[in-house]
Amino acid sequence: MVNAIPPATLIWSERTQSGRDVAAVQMRLDSVDVLTSRSRGLIVVAMAWLVGAGCMAYGASVDPLKLPDTQLEPVEWADLNGWSADDHAVAFATFLASCKPFLNSGRPRDPRPIYEGLLHACRRAVAAKIVGAAEARKFFEENFLPVRIARLGKSTGLLTGYYEPIVDGSRLPNPEFHWPLYRRPRDLLVNGKKPTAVSIPNRAAVGRLNVNKQVVPYHDRLAIENGALDGQRLEICWLRDPFEAMSLEIEGSVRVRLEDGTLVRLGYDAHNGYNYTSIGRILIERNLIRRDEMSTDRIKRWMQANPDLAKEVRGTNKLLVFFRITGLNNEDEPMGAQGVRLTPGRSIAVDNRHVYGTPFFVEAELPIADSRSDARFRRLMVAQDTGSAMVGPARADIYWGAGDAAGRIAGRIRQQGRFAILLPRELDMVAAGRAMPLPRPKPPILHETLAKKGEGDQARGHPKDGAKPQGEKARVEGALISNAQKVGDHRKSLIKLRPQTPPNSKGGQISRR
Repeated sequence: MVNAIPPATLIWSERTQSGRDVAAVQMRLDSVDVLTSRSRGLIVVAMAWLVGAGCMAYGASVDPLKLPDTQLEPVEWADLNGWSADDHAVAFATFLASCKPFLNSGRPRDPRPIYEGLLHACRRAVAAKIVGAAEARKFFEENFLPVRIARLGKSTGLLTGYYEPIVDGSRLPNPEFHWPLYRRPRDLLVNGKKPTAVSIPNRAAVGRLNVNKQVVPYHDRLAIENGALDGQRLEICWLRDPFEAMSLEIEGSVRVRLEDGTLVRLGYDAHNGYNYTSIGRILIERNLIRRDEMSTDRIKRWMQANPDLAKEVRGTNKLLVFFRITGLNNEDEPMGAQGVRLTPGRSIAVDNRHVYGTPFFVEAELPIADSRSDARFRRLMVAQDTGSAMVGPARADIYWGAGDAAGRIAGRIRQQGRFAILLPRELDMVAAGRAMPLPRPKPPILHETLAKKGEGDQARGHPKDGAKPQGEKARVEGALISNAQKVGDHRKSLIKLRPQTPPNSKGGQISRR
């Protein structure tokens, strides 16, 4: 049986102020409306997984990213404000660091199309022997295509900052250091089984077995604060207070300076399976701290002044992170989720549905010098990390380095910015848009055709029921042929809407996998 998909419907067509033709076409796939539009084109990927599934049998998918509710607009390099003034040499060094996992032949390949494109770009990067900013810029322009990316209906995305704290601590509890950081519990289950991965993904079903051997949610933060993990010897080290420990969980890595001067580096290992809740938002909603006063330092002072109520407020964030020791006396930058060391101001944490190693150019105004500054931030960065709050196609956490100075910058960053993802030239979005296949025509439904014909006969006084008159078979066949002709004419009209590819076009094609 052939799946019936009605032909696409033109919603609007116009010419923008820049002279680019824009057309929006609405299709209906399995009773779900999907809107695609082009502006050289602006390719809106609403429910991209469904579009990919609908087109897979008939040609290459338009969207190589497979990110739902995402809009993509190919642009020129000149459209990126500040592109030419950036330090491309530093950006290239960061990208080259991300190439190491791609070139490790022992690692399994990612099935996503962009991974293959990045692999080829990495091979060329290693062979190029780039020297200087000019050569680095030329490399990016010759091997990538800039594409504006945002959530559907938006033009910008949220930027925040993070850093690696350096704090004092102790191997053993004492009156000054009495709040533990925990390693992963041995009874923790992922999707009902013992975890086999080195670390547990942000999005995972985490639980434990109860006394009846049934899988139940893992202990939440309040239960753990009340002693649910006591006696299991899971404490790695001890800090001064619970809010400091919670802040380190958000950053994901920390250097703890012990009594003898030893620096112990800890990194994210697992979590207890709950969603993150912002303590700052809870305090504002309960009118405990005014919105215009909100800061990390203000939260810390409030918690110290209200220890009993502070415990209940902390409990609203049920998420708790477990750590592992990743190094001793190591002054290097921490490792990101990709497995490479982060570069301050160039490494970003993104939604892990992006492929690590993907370059992004970001345009924003950020308070880097102080809270009142509004510095122009135009920088090429590389996706090398992720976090539970990184959700969406245009959402990034900028790594600023280690220590208090980096922490002050990171704490001030919460602004909107414009994102451009750099796609390998093998994934030419414009060429893919031109090659987007039309859906199959919907076969006419016999009983509907007969019903409509019968209504027409009845209106003219002809019998609708009873014996079938001579020639009814011929009328049905004629209706089927007429319907097929209408579908064919509709498809032809849509083909005329497509931008024609010049015979000498060198545009790439979306790879089929």
